[in-house]
Amino acid sequence: MAVQGLSGVAKGLAKMSSKSAVKLLAPAGDGSLFRWVALLTGSKNAIKGAGFFLGAALLALAGFNAAVWGMAAVLTIILIAVILFLPAGLPGRLKADEAWGGWRSGDSRVNRLSLARLFLFGARDVWFVVGIPVYFQSVLSDGTAEGRREAFFLVGGFMALWIIAYGAVQAIAPRLLGPKGQSLEATTRKAVQWSGRLVPIPFLLAGAAAIAGEPTAWLTVTLILGLLAFGFVFAVNSSVHSYLILAFGSAERITRDVGFYYMANAAGRLIGTLLSGLSYQVGGLSLCLATAGTLALANCLAARRLATQ
Repeated sequence: MAVQGLSGVAKGLAKMSSKSAVKLLAPAGDGSLFRWVALLTGSKNAIKGAGFFLGAALLALAGFNAAVWGMAAVLTIILIAVILFLPAGLPGRLKADEAWGGWRSGDSRVNRLSLARLFLFGARDVWFVVGIPVYFQSVLSDGTAEGRREAFFLVGGFMALWIIAYGAVQAIAPRLLGPKGQSLEATTRKAVQWSGRLVPIPFLLAGAAAIAGEPTAWLTVTLILGLLAFGFVFAVNSSVHSYLILAFGSAERITRDVGFYYMANAAGRLIGTLLSGLSYQVGGLSLCLATAGTLALANCLAARRLATQ
C-alpha cells in the first residue's frame, strides 16, 4: 500500500509537470494549446485503459515480480529520454522569495474551475467505483466461484474499454467545441453548456433503477447506454477543463495553478469514492446514481460562475 501511494504521488507530479509544460511549449494564438492539451490528456487516458489489459496479461503470463520489473525497465527508459531531450530552462520553479502560502491562485477563474473539477470527478467516481461494478457483478455472476471470476473480468474489461473510449473523445474534443482559434470567452461558454448536458443523464438512470427495483435485462441495457452517453459528455467536460486551466493560468505560476487544480481533482475523486460506497449501502444503485447527478449539478453551477466574470 505504501508503494502504491508513492506511485500515485509520482504519477500526479508527472501529470502536473507534463501538462504545465504544454502551456509553455505550445504555439500561442492559433488555437494550438487546446489541440495539444486535448491530445496529451486523451492519449494519456486511452493508454491508461490499455494498461489495464496489459497489466492483466503480464500478471497471467509472467507473474507479479516479472510484471513489476518490466514496468520499472520501461520507466527507466522514459526517464533517460526525459533527461536527454527535455528542453532546458522551462519556467515554473518556485522562487526563493515566494511564500508557500501562494498555493491557492489569486485568479478567481482558476479557483472556480478547480471547484467545478472537484464536483465533475466526484460525479464520475460516485457510480464508477462501487455502484455500477457491484450491479454488473450481481447480474453477470451465477454465484459460483468460476462465475464470479468470469464476471470480474467482464466488468473490469468494460471499465477499461470505457476509459479508452473516454480518452479518445477527449482527444477530439476541440473539434466538437467549435472552429479552430475561437476566443477564450467562447470556449468558456461552451464549457458551461456541456456541464449542463451532463446533469440529466445520471438522474434519468437513477429513475430507471428506481422503477426497475431489481436487476433486469432492460435496466442493464439502459445502464450501459446511459453510461456510454455519460462518458462521452464527461470526456468533453474533462478535456475543456484541461484546456481552460492552462488558458487561465499565468506562465509564471502555471505549475502551481495546475497543481492546485489537480489537488481539487483528487479531492473530488476521494469524495466520490466515499459517497459511492455510502450511497450504495444506504439506497442502492438508484441513490448512487442520484448522488452522481447531484454532484454533476454542482459542477454545472460552479462552471456557470466562470461565464459571469
